[in-house]
Amino acid sequence: MDFKALFAFLEKLQKNNCKHWMDANRDEYEKVRDNYIEWLNSMDMKLAEIDEDYYHTTGKKAINRINNNLLYHPNKPTYKDHFGAGLDKRPKTSDFYIHLGVNECFLAGGFYRPKSDFLKSIRDAIDYNGEVLKEIIKESEFQKLFDGLMEDEKLKTSPKGFSKDHDYIELLRHKSFAAHRPISRKQVESSCFDDLVIETYQAMLKFRRYLNKAVTV
Repeated sequence: MDFKALFAFLEKLQKNNCKHWMDANRDEYEKVRDNYIEWLNSMDMKLAEIDEDYYHTTGKKAINRINNNLLYHPNKPTYKDHFGAGLDKRPKTSDFYIHLGVNECFLAGGFYRPKSDFLKSIRDAIDYNGEVLKEIIKESEFQKLFDGLMEDEKLKTSPKGFSKDHDYIELLRHKSFAAHRPISRKQVESSCFDDLVIETYQAMLKFRRYLNKAVTV
């Protein structure tokens, strides 16, 4: 995969973010997109080899649309300045997300601002066995790669139905339960990027399994 070509296209798109420019440069976009889909297909196979519970996700299903949803976000530009994709995309569970953009690149997994029923299920799981999640987050590899849970808005008080002196109140106050690893463009463009993706996937596997069990059991 020529990631330098991917970033070069995104830089041009960011400077010319309109349908007229995209229409004139659609061949380049489709070439970059199709190459990225091929890379995702390859990564899909590699992750399936290391995780017996992996949910096969083709590149076409993994990749997100590059168009912004202007119906709900009318102030956003017409197109995104990144390629986003979710692998291990089993329905109603967390996926493994890859974000390659002009301004930031990162690998992530878990639930960012989950809908209310998922959030309730995760909090119920923490109430039942929060020590398990706490130990997962405290593991040295998890701390080294993700520095704990991804920083996001938290409740200032306890969630409804939970005491403010609950043993795991700091976990219960989270509105998002996600792990996030920032990466550089240099890392993406290196020959070791596939290995970095696999390392990250493995490091967050127990974390994602805990959350997935919480929302499906």
